[in-house]
Amino acid sequence: MRAYERLLNYVTYNTTSAEGADSTPSTPGQPVFARALVDELRELGLEDAHLTDECYVYATLPASPGCEGAEALGLIAHMDTAPDFPGEGVRPRVIPDYDGGDVPLGEGRTLRVSDFPHLAGLRGQTLITASGSTLLGADDKAGIAEIMTLLDELRFVPHGPLAICFTPDEEVGNGVLNFDMEQFLASAAFTVDGGPLGELSWENFNAASARVSFAGVNVHPGSAYGIMVNAARCAAEFDALLPGCDTPRDSTGREGYFYLTSISGDTSKAESRYNLRDFSLDGLREREELIRRAARVINERYGEGTASVAFREGYRNMREKLLPDHAQLIEHARRAMRECGVEPVEVPVRGGTDGAELSWMGLPCPNLCTGGYAFHGPNEHITAEAMDKCVEILRRLVDIYSAR
Repeated sequence: MRAYERLLNYVTYNTTSAEGADSTPSTPGQPVFARALVDELRELGLEDAHLTDECYVYATLPASPGCEGAEALGLIAHMDTAPDFPGEGVRPRVIPDYDGGDVPLGEGRTLRVSDFPHLAGLRGQTLITASGSTLLGADDKAGIAEIMTLLDELRFVPHGPLAICFTPDEEVGNGVLNFDMEQFLASAAFTVDGGPLGELSWENFNAASARVSFAGVNVHPGSAYGIMVNAARCAAEFDALLPGCDTPRDSTGREGYFYLTSISGDTSKAESRYNLRDFSLDGLREREELIRRAARVINERYGEGTASVAFREGYRNMREKLLPDHAQLIEHARRAMRECGVEPVEVPVRGGTDGAELSWMGLPCPNLCTGGYAFHGPNEHITAEAMDKCVEILRRLVDIYSAR
């Protein structure tokens, strides 16, 4: 079975995770999918495959005879899909011999070459999309499908030991919350959770979030002179104090940003939430200080206590844990790609991965491509051929480790 055929099955499981849930997993569909994966792993010969109470799937593929001394390789992917767009009732479309043009998706949506110029380069391949009303779910069910297809192929060839883990709730920042190092029998790993073919990531944003609360003074507007403090207006003024060009829309490459994710309230009280991102930890701290300074300005204008800030620390840049001590992981991935005819495209992740947090937990873990595009929305797409090539890269990576 090819990887894309597994993907077509996997995306029918609704595994959308939920922000703010107080349990892991955050949604009931994830363990349903996880149990199906455990069954499949056991069918592939990974007899120790099991599901934990927190919805982590662990399994080990023992070394084949003659390869027992090889270093164990770890592979990780996540089972949930992003809550940014509906993930229930996914009806994937398979377009053989794609012509490279615009693709009507349904629900009035069209996958346009003008929006995604790389589509022209996918001409002749088997394109897989969603149907317009949902995301596809290739993030990260494509990664799971590729790992499963690899395990299927390894039944017939010599190989070293592999440690496998499929995690829940990665999309809401809890993917490694209950990751058990003792159950994962590898000292280094790769997340298979990247984008287009050839993408290799070993650095990512440093992240934090800020919740800014505004306390207003609400009186009748007819007698409000010198008294009223409109909390909703304070929230708007606060945002205007931050750099207007430091937003996700206006930043690229290694540029960080302030991302106003929500703003709500009325005259009496209001709240704004921000995501702060920067590739430099010093840069992230500077962004936090700008938030504090903006709050001080609001308090100077309207009175102490009008604006208050609470920060929450997020993930950190995995580069600091991978280089220089684990540079060989990156070199192995480069070699595997090149030997499969794929030139690595080494881009910093403008986000986070389970691998970033695992690297800081002591499990060095760069991120490999899955072959997909436009994750988290209705335009998500991937090709069967790119997935095949990702499996080939994983197979070559296993060969490299098996020879060590």
